[in-house]
Amino acid sequence: MPFVLFLRGFIGALVAFAVVTYVVTQSLWTTLIDTIICAVIIQAGYFLAVLAMIWWAPARGKASEPARKEPAPAAAKKDRQVVR
Repeated sequence: MPFVLFLRGFIGALVAFAVVTYVVTQSLWTTLIDTIICAVIIQAGYFLAVLAMIWWAPARGKASEPARKEPAPAAAKKDRQVVR
């Protein structure tokens, strides 16, 4: 998930949470503290989700792929020719 998309959802969820919390408690301090706690929990969940995606992703390094010899492109061959 792109970060900008996550950020929009994150802010939207926090605003909705803050509005509902304020309506229920009628306390600005309780709303602020609960919203900060909610933000930390959402951020920790996002971090764990990204960590899990990285952990379970297939390896794509040089050690995991066999060495391949690919033919040089035609443009590269043309550059090697001596022009007289």
